[in-house]
Amino acid sequence: MQDLYQDILGLVLNRAYERRRVRLASGRESDFYIDCRQVTLTAEGVYKIAKYILGLIRQEKMAVQAVGGPALGAVPVAAAVSALSYDPSFEGEPLDTFFVRAAAKKHGKGNKVDGPALQAGLSLLLLDDVLTTGGSLLKAARAVQELGCRVEKTLVIVDRQEGGCENLEKEGLSVVSILTRSDLEQARREL
Repeated sequence: MQDLYQDILGLVLNRAYERRRVRLASGRESDFYIDCRQVTLTAEGVYKIAKYILGLIRQEKMAVQAVGGPALGAVPVAAAVSALSYDPSFEGEPLDTFFVRAAAKKHGKGNKVDGPALQAGLSLLLLDDVLTTGGSLLKAARAVQELGCRVEKTLVIVDRQEGGCENLEKEGLSVVSILTRSDLEQARREL
């Protein structure tokens, strides 16, 4: 797990992390930007992140039955986690995936949550790429909870450490991050 962690840290630092002024989705301004798609949309990045997440599921003994989260940040990672969980070496049942739209579709079934039908009582791992205020994860959590599912844990690739973790925990959601702003800043200083 430590080797995977170091690989993910290097990938995010070298491909996704930029020191510059930027306006975030939350509306806040920041002096750094993290575009995790520069990692999660590469074969190496999504594979290593998915493998790390499966390791965390085993290590923390998470009793989850599906993985997913807000579109678009969670989609590539959730799909990779699901695919790798089908391998017989994964100690557990394969994990289906789902994603939560920002708004319900205006056509077809009008779904807000897409993927195999989530049933009441299912335990889920909610994923996202970057955590700032927690708004998108909270909306996704509410959407799956309305279906009767239980969010076992939320997991993000990078926690910007700007209150999102605390906001989600106030709502009863447990949060795990692979990396934090502090991790990235320390690694950057050590270069």
